[in-house]
Amino acid sequence: MFLSGDLQRIGNYGTEGEDEGEGDFLNHYSITPLLHQSVTLWDDSKMKKPFLKLAGICKRFDKIEALRHVDLEVAADELLVVLGPTGAGKTTLLRTIVGLEQPEAGRLELGGRDITELPPAARDMALVFQNFSLYPDWTVRRNLEFPLRAPGRQESRHGSFPFRSHIAERVQWAADLLKITPLLDRSAVTLSGGEMQRVAIGRAIVRRPRIFLLDEPLSNLDAKLRETLRVELVCLRRELRTPMIFVTHDQVEALSMADRIVVLSSGRILQTGTPAEIYRRPVSPEVARQLGQPPINILEVRRGKRVWLSADDTPVMPGKSRAPRGTKEMRLGIRPEDIRTEGGTVEGIVRVVEEVGPEKILLVDWAGTQIHILPQTDGQWQPGDKIAPQLDREKAILWPVGTS
Repeated sequence: MFLSGDLQRIGNYGTEGEDEGEGDFLNHYSITPLLHQSVTLWDDSKMKKPFLKLAGICKRFDKIEALRHVDLEVAADELLVVLGPTGAGKTTLLRTIVGLEQPEAGRLELGGRDITELPPAARDMALVFQNFSLYPDWTVRRNLEFPLRAPGRQESRHGSFPFRSHIAERVQWAADLLKITPLLDRSAVTLSGGEMQRVAIGRAIVRRPRIFLLDEPLSNLDAKLRETLRVELVCLRRELRTPMIFVTHDQVEALSMADRIVVLSSGRILQTGTPAEIYRRPVSPEVARQLGQPPINILEVRRGKRVWLSADDTPVMPGKSRAPRGTKEMRLGIRPEDIRTEGGTVEGIVRVVEEVGPEKILLVDWAGTQIHILPQTDGQWQPGDKIAPQLDREKAILWPVGTS
């Protein structure tokens, strides 16, 4: 995790602490009340929205355009999730926001102040990377104290008892919040992955940054722990009331955690909206494929007489729709849960039945292609069964041909 204090230390002393990338969280749902901050360097209470603003940000690495004209706003009390595949530019975006990368074009504002040229230590942000790393020969307590004792921090400039007491108070607050108090005197090298995650997050929150930036901090944990920490992280952010940008490739994390989602691909923002907006009204098939399991069904269709026809002329849906007048060919998207197994006019053949806990997923040959159906009613299906799929016209999405 790179903190402003860590970054200043790197600048002054070389490479020590260079890979401070981590991320992790709590183990409870009842959050301890915050201590009042004794020193206020920024008065965020008077800041108008947006709290963080990026305008026209471009970043290149040789011939690769990592970020292409990125426009982004984050509110003062918001958890914004950036969703995208590997290589989308997610990490570069966070590194540019925190100041580890300098954009070739564009402007960054924090609380209405231009920070484009500010060094990382002056931005008062906490960046937590996927590969959390602590100083292994230090205790948990010393790891938590480090951001407060690093050169450039006010707490590090005073050796008097009140300031030492202030550091101890901050560390104890973070440890209680994250339920790691019993670990304070243990060496970091003895910790489990989940415990290391919690200590890493503690290093980020202990100095109260203006904004949290998290780069896939849950990716190295097992599925059960990820699920627990997703919920706890949301609770933590709401309690701290500090804006957060959370980067992930995991659609479950995006849908379950976000106030808003930004879909990023090849350095471009494809769509921004609430989880429901992105899921139900994706602007393109590429955005639609980012969310949903099983994935959305996409069919090439053309307009017939009062009906949409598939590539093999199978009528798949009544033709009255929100498609532009005169449009004959479209791409039709329909979520698996929005297809009934009966009521249609053309039969299909069930090829595969997947039992997924309380749900069943059907893979069906229909309309010259294969579609997934997630039945919303109980039923017993076997491979080879014939069904008559019916699409929910109100939930179908139509895109112009050529939309990726």
